[in-house]
This record gives sequence, C-alpha cells and structure tokens, in this order.
Amino acid sequence: MQLAIFDLDNTLLAGDSDHSWGQFLARTGAVDGAAYAAQNQRFYEDYQRGTLDIDAFLRFSLAPLARFPVAELHAWRAEFVRTVIEPMITDKAQALVAQHRAQGDELLIITATNKFVTEPIAALFGIEHLLATEPELESGRYTGNYCGVPTFQAGKQKALADWLAARGSAPSKTWFYSDSRNDLPLLEAVDHPVAVDPDAVLRARAEQAGWPIISLRD
Repeated sequence: MQLAIFDLDNTLLAGDSDHSWGQFLARTGAVDGAAYAAQNQRFYEDYQRGTLDIDAFLRFSLAPLARFPVAELHAWRAEFVRTVIEPMITDKAQALVAQHRAQGDELLIITATNKFVTEPIAALFGIEHLLATEPELESGRYTGNYCGVPTFQAGKQKALADWLAARGSAPSKTWFYSDSRNDLPLLEAVDHPVAVDPDAVLRARAEQAGWPIISLRD
C-alpha cells in the first residue's frame, strides 16, 4: 500500500477552512460578530507564525458548537461549504488527488481543523480517510471540548501512527503535501515531503533539503 497524505488548509484548499468558518459564524450573527472575528484573526496569525496555543484556540473555536442544536449547525455548515469552501477548490488540487488515485494510492487528509468542519470537505475531494481534531459529542450535542490529542504539529504524527497501527499495515511509500511550518514534524517523517505554496519557514527548509515545491493555485 502506498499512502498519499494531504494537509487541507492552504494546501488542498486555496484558503483556510478553520479561519473561514469563524468568519462565517461572525457574519451570520451566530457569535458576537466583531469581537469574535477579531479574536479569530489573532489566532490565525499565531498559527501562521507557528506560535498557536492549540488548546486555547480549540476552546475558542469549538465553543459555538455547544450553543446550538446539531441540526442548525449542519444547516449553517452546508451553506458554508457551498458558498465559501467550494470556491477554494482549484483544478490543480483536484488533479493532484486524481493523480494519486489513478496510481492506486490510499488517500488521507490530516488536518488540525476539527472534524465537524472538515468532514464534508474531505467528501468533496472523494477522500474517504480523514484524521482531524475530534469535537466531543454527548447526548446528541457538542460540548465545546475535544477528544484525544489535536491533530496539530507532532499530533499529526501520532494520529497517523495510531491510524496505521489500527489498520495493521505499514505503507511501502508515503507522500505528504503541506503549506505550513507547523507540519514540519510529519514532513520530515515521510518518504516524499512536498511543499505546497509554502510559508517562508517551510520554503527555506524545502530548499535546503531539496524537497519539491509546487503550487496548487489556478
């Protein structure tokens, strides 16, 4: 089995689904618009700098899920995916996924963005396997907490190792596509790391190591 692993935000997507979901909630009035949008932006800038406090961010980003019934959240999510996410999917990203699928590779998305937001996005790409931060669900409602280790930085490595162990198989070859310095732990661990429209830190590491640097922007 050969395994092609994709980061999602700013890699397969020409944008960030986590940040965009927060801005979408602010626009809909589901949260305190201006204050929430400003805090969401601050967390996004921390992420870009590689200084994000993931626990603080998840407390912030998952809190709105606990305030509303799941059916209402799903209706908002469907509108979000249709109006915000679908325009972020480029022909080049779809072609890359199709190339690995045609090769017979197993396809996997690993993203720090929570599974509530990312599950329908993985489905748009036709990618069955998704490792994402798990929001806690109790008695049919989200609690605002998360389960296990967030799939962020070294947490992506752990999630992948646990997933492979549960399947009882080790891939013969691995690719990982990412845009972010936050994914260097997993990029360093795979056979074929690929920098996609990378940030400055990842670009420098890719150039130093001779990793391919590609763009998925149309």
